[in-house]
Amino acid sequence: MADLGFHLPSLAVYLVNFVILLIILYKVGYKPILRMLDERAEKIRESLEAAERVQEEAATQQADIERKLDEGRQEGQALLAQTRAMVDRYRDEEMEKARQDAESYRERAKADIQRERDDAIDQVRLHFSELAILAAEKIIDKSLDAKTHKDIIDKVLEESPEIK
Repeated sequence: MADLGFHLPSLAVYLVNFVILLIILYKVGYKPILRMLDERAEKIRESLEAAERVQEEAATQQADIERKLDEGRQEGQALLAQTRAMVDRYRDEEMEKARQDAESYRERAKADIQRERDDAIDQVRLHFSELAILAAEKIIDKSLDAKTHKDIIDKVLEESPEIK
């Protein structure tokens, strides 16, 4: 082996040096590097799990938000329907009230018209009876022929201030 350039004691020393170097590198470099890689892998795994949890929470929150939006829409529709019903009921009540007011006003107007008519008829009767009395007085004073009768009525009508 010496012809090949291997010297047994040197080879043993190289081998011991190599083993010592491997032990030192293993203790100083390899273990901390492996520990650091393991810690990094653990952090990455935890980050991935956290990301999955966040994604699941986001999906759950999205579903909750959509459910709440649907509930809000349904409540809004119910409120709109209720409001429409109230508006219809109020409109109907107001229409009925207006009809009743109009009917009441019409009845009062009819009563007022009837009263005015009755008053007018009473006034006409009163004036007619006065005219009849006046005409009778004039007729009694004169003869009862047709021409005289017509003249008396014309004269009474001319003399009476209320008829004009």
